[in-house]
Amino acid sequence: MSARLDSELLRTFLAVAETGNFTRAAGTVGRTQSAISMQMKRLEEIVGDSLFERGARGVSLTERGADLVGNARRIVALLEETESSMRTPPLGGPVRIGLPEEYGQPVLSRALGAFAKRHSQVEVTVRFGYSVSQLAALVAGELDLAVVFEWQKSSGVEVLMNDPTVWVTSIHHHLHLERPLPIAMYTRHGWTREYALRSLERRGIDYRFAYTSDTTNGLSLAVTAGLALAPMARSNIPEDCRELTEAEGFGQIDTSRVVMHRNPRANSEAVHAMADAIRDAFHQRR
Repeated sequence: MSARLDSELLRTFLAVAETGNFTRAAGTVGRTQSAISMQMKRLEEIVGDSLFERGARGVSLTERGADLVGNARRIVALLEETESSMRTPPLGGPVRIGLPEEYGQPVLSRALGAFAKRHSQVEVTVRFGYSVSQLAALVAGELDLAVVFEWQKSSGVEVLMNDPTVWVTSIHHHLHLERPLPIAMYTRHGWTREYALRSLERRGIDYRFAYTSDTTNGLSLAVTAGLALAPMARSNIPEDCRELTEAEGFGQIDTSRVVMHRNPRANSEAVHAMADAIRDAFHQRR
């Protein structure tokens, strides 16, 4: 590769890869179709291989093109993050967040990492808890942002992702064949427990409580250890575990949405920036 990759070539490449069409990509990046074609020809010369296969309905990635997509996205994202951090003055002040426990490591760590690079002077307070308690804290003015599960009628607030609750089992055990079915359940009474038990009763599955815990990590432990099945968010299924399907007599427990509520009295730039970071982190998790 004698020439160096240019960031604009990579941006255009991603536009073509995502739209599957040179004309639509031209509209996305604000260039003419002929300019897009010339840029992609130049990129293929630099890479030394074809990146697209042309067809009647547009273009699709070659194997070499598919290999380049992941690196191109990382490079462009890093450039955009750097550009944004250079343009945005550092913010200060407090930001108070409420979040379900299961999104701490996979989502909040990513959000905080991106946020801290730009706004290291902001004091962030995080509260893990159940949706009902988080909403109560928001109303009481104790939180600025509350990420919660919404499983009934839509409240009209911002939806971060759809994440239904499902029955989860260890791939190393066959507990779903046992009767009565050994289940792990939250200690507290709430919608997860109510919906989960109702889903078993609706299917005529006899069950017994084999394990109870007040935390999602506790349920994960029970499942991975082969002690019981547990209701868990689909995006939070532990390693070496799997979802039990409709064909196996289980299926979804609910159709939960993960939504973000904002305290109307919290209008600082730091709160808005944190909301943006949380949204981006959830979108990356989809």
